[in-house]
Amino acid sequence: MDHALFDLLARWLHLIAGIIWVGHNYASVVQRPRWQPLAASDLSEAGGPRLQAVINREHGTFRWASVVAWGAGMFMLWQRGWLPGALTLQGGLAPIGMGAWLGTIMLLNLWFVLWPHQQKVLGLKPASVEERLRCSRITHLSSRTNTMLSVPLLFFMAAGSHGGALFG
Repeated sequence: MDHALFDLLARWLHLIAGIIWVGHNYASVVQRPRWQPLAASDLSEAGGPRLQAVINREHGTFRWASVVAWGAGMFMLWQRGWLPGALTLQGGLAPIGMGAWLGTIMLLNLWFVLWPHQQKVLGLKPASVEERLRCSRITHLSSRTNTMLSVPLLFFMAAGSHGGALFG
């Protein structure tokens, strides 16, 4: 495959997956702008198979979009020979490096904090009602953390291509 075409594909994968990933967080904020604690009665009845399938598909889509967005971003940095300089925040690569580090923190937060707790809330992993209630608060805070981190992430991603010289 031609280098330019491969680069274009990586950029589009990064962009579309990033929109899906971050868009899910923004949609969550719009749908539920404030923390509303669940009641035990909210968790006492297991959802039907159709609801569980929808929940699994939705959560799977945005989780895997995070992996595609992060992987495509790291691949593009590596392909250009920028990965070491970006990750060590050197010169004009510092802004895109900050974006890469923020994206990495967001990815780790999603997969190692939010998702394990969300699985309990959704009943995909066994947990007591009390544990599920506790986990619902953790998932809310973890999701909001990623939403807030996405603002500087987007700034640094744009600054990497449009203004990186200001940081050099």
